[in-house]
Amino acid sequence: VDARNPEFVDVRTLAPDIIVEMRYAGADNFVGRPIAGYDAPVCLLTRDAAAALAAVHEGMRASGRAIKVFDCYRPTRAVADFAAWARDLGDQRTKAEYYPNVDKAQLFELGYIAERSGHSRGSTVDVTIVDRASGAEIDMGTPYDLFDPRSWPSDQSVSADAQANRRALAQAMRTYGFTPLQEEWWHFTLENEPHPRTFFDVPVR
Repeated sequence: VDARNPEFVDVRTLAPDIIVEMRYAGADNFVGRPIAGYDAPVCLLTRDAAAALAAVHEGMRASGRAIKVFDCYRPTRAVADFAAWARDLGDQRTKAEYYPNVDKAQLFELGYIAERSGHSRGSTVDVTIVDRASGAEIDMGTPYDLFDPRSWPSDQSVSADAQANRRALAQAMRTYGFTPLQEEWWHFTLENEPHPRTFFDVPVR
C-alpha cells in the first residue's frame, strides 16, 4: 500500500444521494474550527467500505430513510490536531455543547480523545439515519460527538424511540459487515477492513 496515495474513493461515486456533512471540514464540531487535513468536505473510504456503506444506504430506501455521514477517512494529522486541542485546557469554548458533564482534562483517560484513530485506516465511518424526504435526522438520543455515557449505544437513559433507532442503525450496518463501537452510537468499522494496520495521512481533498 502506498501510504501517500491510498486507493480511497469518494462514497458519492457509489451512492450519489447519500448525505455528506463532514463536520471536521468546517467549524461545527467539538474543536470549533476546521481540522487539519480536511481540505474539502468529502467522504473518502476504501473501496470495500464505500461499497458496503452504499449498500446500507440503498437498503434503507424502501423504508423512506437514508444515511448521513459525519466523518469517514481521517488523516493522522487531524487526530494529532484533536489531541493538541484536548491538551489545551484553557480552550473550553465548546464545553456546553460537546462535553458538559466531562472535565476536559479527562478526555484522554475516558477514551473520548485518542492518539490514534481507526478512521485513519480508511474503513471507519460516523453515520446517522435521516428521513429521506425531509433530510431530518431521526432521534438518536444525543447529538453526534457528544462526549458522554449517554452516547453509548447501550445507554438506557435516552428515550425508547432513540434506543430503537440506535438498534436499527446498528443492525443495518452489521448487515453489510460493519462492527459498532460500544462508546459511540454513530461509529462503525468494516469488519474485514483492507488496511487493518496502516494509518494514512493523506489530506482529504
